[in-house]
Amino acid sequence: MELNTLLFSVENGIATITINRPDKMNALNKEVIADLSSAFDEVYTNKEIKSVILTGAGQKAFVAGADITEFIELDAAGGANIARIGQENVFNKIENCPKPVVAAVNGFALGGGCELAMCCHFRLASENAKFGQPEVNLGLIPGYGGTQRLTQLVGKGKAMEMCMTAQIADANEALAIGLVNHVTTLDALLQKATDILTIINTKSPMALSKIIACVNKAGKADGFETEINQFGECFGTPEMKEGVSAFLEKRKANFG
Repeated sequence: MELNTLLFSVENGIATITINRPDKMNALNKEVIADLSSAFDEVYTNKEIKSVILTGAGQKAFVAGADITEFIELDAAGGANIARIGQENVFNKIENCPKPVVAAVNGFALGGGCELAMCCHFRLASENAKFGQPEVNLGLIPGYGGTQRLTQLVGKGKAMEMCMTAQIADANEALAIGLVNHVTTLDALLQKATDILTIINTKSPMALSKIIACVNKAGKADGFETEINQFGECFGTPEMKEGVSAFLEKRKANFG
């Protein structure tokens, strides 16, 4: 797997994917989108990988936004196409990844960067992190799921305000409105993500994948039916048998 814009490593079952364009504030361009798609194909298929940390290189930015220079020559069809490719090949792929993906947001997460963080299963932020959807300043709207995922995370009113005003939320506000789960120092950010995923990696991979699928259906018409079906599918699986046996035998479950 050749990745020109990313760093990719795996340790103790945790893959760390780092967007590596610090001179460009890790801005998203076509090459980054293509590399992220390839990286998450590897996550899906590599049995050694149990979970993922997604972060940015340097101390200033997770992803400061999209590379606006790629927008200049686009017409309406071109704009829709670039959004569709990003959504299908990266953002939806991350959101629906059967393995837990946590965003470690180290600095600016604006526009496409905020959207990239939001498609992860949850987010941690360093104290210098800043979140926002400032596309309205360019005569645009979020195109990588921002209007949908921001609304799901912070509610309709706050999402409307952030998208309409282009206001930036600092790490503490992001924590208060539910956009992130934890705020740490910059130095402690990756270790905090690792500590959480180390705990998660001891749980049933089958159950984790079903939790992701069910939570992603929250608020949708088939959400409860999805949960019922996924719950039923757990029964009779080796992981469910191991988990129940371990509980009854008063030992820690070994899910392999």
